[in-house]
Amino acid sequence: MQFYKNIWRDEGMLPNTLAIGYVLLTYFGGWALLFVRTWWSLPLGVLAVAHGMTIAAYLLHDCGHNALCKKVEHNTVIGRWMNVITGSHYGTYEDMRYKHMRHHVDNCEPVAFDYRTFITKRPLLHKIIRGLEWCYIPAVELLMHTMLIAAPFMYESKKAQRGRVLRITLLRFSLFALVVWFAPWAALGYAVAYCLFLTFLRFMDSFQHNYEIFYTLDTPDAKPPYKGVREYEEANTYSNLISSRWPWLNLLALNFSYHNAHHTKPNMAWFRLPAFHQQIYAGQCPQQLSVWGQVKSFHRHRVARVLAEEYGTADVRDTVRDGKAVGVNALSFLTAF
Repeated sequence: MQFYKNIWRDEGMLPNTLAIGYVLLTYFGGWALLFVRTWWSLPLGVLAVAHGMTIAAYLLHDCGHNALCKKVEHNTVIGRWMNVITGSHYGTYEDMRYKHMRHHVDNCEPVAFDYRTFITKRPLLHKIIRGLEWCYIPAVELLMHTMLIAAPFMYESKKAQRGRVLRITLLRFSLFALVVWFAPWAALGYAVAYCLFLTFLRFMDSFQHNYEIFYTLDTPDAKPPYKGVREYEEANTYSNLISSRWPWLNLLALNFSYHNAHHTKPNMAWFRLPAFHQQIYAGQCPQQLSVWGQVKSFHRHRVARVLAEEYGTADVRDTVRDGKAVGVNALSFLTAF
């Protein structure tokens, strides 16, 4: 027990154990509910699987910052398994961590794949994606996650991952085909849960920064204009709390909504962020966004967001409050290219 206790940072044995236990319970328990096939088990199973994957993604994010465990190798093991649960392990945990660290250090959104140019050169695909997005299906995110499979065959830097991607794809697609054959309702439930999961992560990502997008992920020597400028980072980062009145609701995103506090101390454990947020802002965070404004903006501009690259020069707090912020797609830390 003492050895297990000593694994965790910041006396995190209990909260991290509970969080990992919650992921296992909701993900595998949700799958069990999907197979039951009753009027109540299917929707409950969908929500359980979706939220299990959501918390797994945010635990993976914290592992990338080495915020869970004292040793890098322990964070890596947990991060890799959380990556499996999110269904994003076509890409490696190490690649995801590298991209996200670049985001923090470079104070921009460093990417390699320009999906906007990719779809505008294909008018039919562009039209289909816009139509699906109007129907609240996260088509851009699905394209980005599909690219996790294609990336080793498109980018020389990822060529060594071809065999790995083929093995994972064969395994996951075979398992899913079996589910489709024996329990098509469970397969449909998982598909809905996966879309809900991607939509929730996208909602949390869309308005948290007013950063520029640079296609420099594969050029590590590139120096974006605001690299290392802490003042710029704070001014262009936004905290999108789900609720200030009931802080426990922010656990729905594992406190990822305390984003300014996270950027101030990136390796701080998720369960300490609310207190740190109060400490540095004393309840008056100038960078905090209106949750209902985000909902309005997310809804109104779901089609326009397909090609949006930045918010523009207007203050994000003002545009979000009025429901005029467009936001940006494809910023997930789960897609490392």
